[in-house]
Amino acid sequence: MAYEERNSDVVNSTQDHLELAPRQDEEEGTSAPVMNEPTESDSHLSKDGSNDPFTGGGEAENTSQDDQEHTEDEDEEEDSDSMDETGHYALTDEAGDSDGGGGDHRRQRKRRRDRSRGHSTSSSGDEDNEVEDGDAEEDDQALEEWLRSEVKEMGTPDWKAVHALRAREIGKGVPHFPRRACGARGLVQRFQMQGILERHTGCVNTLHFNQSGTRLASGSDDLKVIIWDWARKKAELEFDSGHKSNVFQAKFLPHSGDSTLAMCARDGQIRVAELSATQRCKSTKRVAQHKGAAHKLALEPDSPCSFLSAGEDAVVFGIDLRLDRPATKVVVAKENEKKIGLYTIYVNPASTHQFAVGGRDQYIRIYDQRKINENENNGVLKKFCPFHLMNSESKTNITCLVYSHDGTELLASYNDEDIYLFDTRHSDGAEYVCRYKGHRNNATVKGVNFYGPHSEYVVSGSDCGHIYLWEKNSAQIVQFMEGDKGGVVNCLEPHPHLPVLATSGLDHDVKIWAPIAENPTILRGLKEMMKKNKRERDEDSIRHGDHYDTQLLWFLMRHMRHRRPQRTRHGQLGGTEGDSDESWTSEDSSDEDDMGPDHVQCMSS
Repeated sequence: MAYEERNSDVVNSTQDHLELAPRQDEEEGTSAPVMNEPTESDSHLSKDGSNDPFTGGGEAENTSQDDQEHTEDEDEEEDSDSMDETGHYALTDEAGDSDGGGGDHRRQRKRRRDRSRGHSTSSSGDEDNEVEDGDAEEDDQALEEWLRSEVKEMGTPDWKAVHALRAREIGKGVPHFPRRACGARGLVQRFQMQGILERHTGCVNTLHFNQSGTRLASGSDDLKVIIWDWARKKAELEFDSGHKSNVFQAKFLPHSGDSTLAMCARDGQIRVAELSATQRCKSTKRVAQHKGAAHKLALEPDSPCSFLSAGEDAVVFGIDLRLDRPATKVVVAKENEKKIGLYTIYVNPASTHQFAVGGRDQYIRIYDQRKINENENNGVLKKFCPFHLMNSESKTNITCLVYSHDGTELLASYNDEDIYLFDTRHSDGAEYVCRYKGHRNNATVKGVNFYGPHSEYVVSGSDCGHIYLWEKNSAQIVQFMEGDKGGVVNCLEPHPHLPVLATSGLDHDVKIWAPIAENPTILRGLKEMMKKNKRERDEDSIRHGDHYDTQLLWFLMRHMRHRRPQRTRHGQLGGTEGDSDESWTSEDSSDEDDMGPDHVQCMSS
């Protein structure tokens, strides 16, 4: 009886609405609008919005009256609870088929088109508009479902500020207070820009705090490296890196007293700068040379004299500054017999003999330096890749990867795709454990990072110019900030001990973020921006889906990038073109003019 009474109430309310709408239009002297037929997909919308994970926790949006009426009409046609059958939808037809909802959407569109063909010519235009409006509603609904998929509910925060402060006053939990505060959700939600560091004249591509967190190194397209006293917003040292093209990374070597800085750049050089205690740069020296751009360096947490580098030539070099010839080839990344250009590398902080690389294909590769045998599985210990990307026709690359604080998790950001979390304890080829979405990674080689002393959050920039912070376990966005007026945020560097975040991108400055806002940030415009990023991503995927065109464009760009350096080497180095890869690693070769000077004058700020 209760079930029939509910349906009766829905029918009565729907009839009342249909009777009232024409009278209102007649009073205004306008014709009644044509009402769209309810579709099956309309039943998937949330009725109360209380579980919406994208409204900032307590800022849920109210469901519109039209959506409620569509839901009521659907209940009238289907005497069932459609929320039990909610599926995952994508915008493209292919994704719709795989997620179990695209077929229904297309059948609805076909029925509308068939009905429109049966109408008279005078009403065909109105019917076409009705079909287009229905398609737009379905696409928007598919986006809503896509945003909600693979998102879990956030747990209750385990750190209470007032309770923790009172405990600290009486001497309880003092050693753990700073670390627990850094990972507190309440502080992350209060991030606000604290300051801007301005001195570079080009895009800032790299940021790195020293071990104590008192200094911040930045490198730029202007070929300069600057050491900042970030708390006072003052540049303490500025020097010429010695590179001939964009500086991609500059990192303090651990336990070196902040006196040694390792750098890599688009010119393929790996250089080391020796800094003095009197805020001067004594020299920069080339210690290795890749035959292609070198995007990333990987530091060994306890070593002041050794690190790894990866380049687009697919080579991983091990650099040991204690040796006369510092660079040795560790491995060449391959898939079958094809070399895989590398964009990123990271050393496992818990097992420093292991490192992971990613680059110009969809696979994360983990190696163990103690047992690399390129005749067995190309020396790879483990490989990870999201299952749906294994056979993807699109050219998917990994732009950045990073280990968690204890080495048990590995985070990878894919170009024009999402961010995926893998458990490194799982077996070879295991599926991802969590997915983070909403941002866009297309225009540049985007970075990704963990935030928090126990890697509680995932942070990434985006082509839309915003910074996204996801809670790691739930994949819900807890912070959303505008980080770059130029439109792209590339670098995100958490402070090692404090709740501070440094970011940079296409703007010529560095931004410092801290939890100084009085109230949690309102995630205004988040859902709309996430939908916009998804739509643009799908449109670009369709527009540039031709694999041949993508390969041709990549080849032309690569040829143009390497054309000038090759001509210079041929003119000044003579026979170096025929040298083996190891010939580029000689320390003595850094004296050659075309590779940049060993010693530069540094300007004290």
